[in-house]
Amino acid sequence: MRTIITLVTVIVLLSASAAHASCTCQCVNGQMQPLCSSSIDLPPICPPAICPIMSPSIAPINPPTLPPLGTSACRQARVCDMFGNCQWQQVCR
Repeated sequence: MRTIITLVTVIVLLSASAAHASCTCQCVNGQMQPLCSSSIDLPPICPPAICPIMSPSIAPINPPTLPPLGTSACRQARVCDMFGNCQWQQVCR
């Protein structure tokens, strides 16, 4: 009985932590990279992928901001989803 309760507890904890994972692999400036919404999330290992060819575009003006905690710098980058829809986003490292 005790092992069943322990097993159920572990499964609940693992499913709860997986539900809050907020990292995705997306094409950034023509390369597949992990993007996380929080600097404390562990980035996944992204599979190799062919990113869509981007049309030439001028980056928007990057407003002066402080990088979030756990990052050192931010820049504007074209981020594309797997369907080829691209948009400019601020990407921090």
